[in-house]
Amino acid sequence: MEAVDKAQTDYKLAVANGSTDPTISVDVGRNPPIDIYFGVGVNFPLRIFDRNQGNKLHTKLDITRQEKLKDAAQAQVFSDVDSAYVTLASNLTLLRAYKQKYLEQAVRVRDTILFSYQHGGASLLDFLNAESDYRSVQLSYVNLMGSYLTAAAQLNQAVGKEVLQ
Repeated sequence: MEAVDKAQTDYKLAVANGSTDPTISVDVGRNPPIDIYFGVGVNFPLRIFDRNQGNKLHTKLDITRQEKLKDAAQAQVFSDVDSAYVTLASNLTLLRAYKQKYLEQAVRVRDTILFSYQHGGASLLDFLNAESDYRSVQLSYVNLMGSYLTAAAQLNQAVGKEVLQ
């Protein structure tokens, strides 16, 4: 927006530099022995050719260019915010599923297999498989939390202030 304001100011300056001002002159003198004269002159330049036409056009085109750049920057900001928000929302949806279902289910399956193993109903391989699955679910949850926090930081950066903490 500052670049657009500067371009508009440059255009106003180019228009001002292209205009001509009348020149006023005053002349006072003395011819010896007693003649004193006084003169006033006004000069109005005729504008046959505007030497500043190119600069006026250049600055007018610069205004248009800066407005287009401003629009592109605004579109990029909106795109960044939308993208960050969608990423955050999808991570939040996955986190809810993990918290409500998958973490509890992984603990329940591991505990059931552990009980079966301790009482001879399951093999060591079954117990180790259940433990591995439990740890995989825990790792996925921690990775998803990291993705969520990264998405929240990207949203804060795209907005330009702390929206989410």
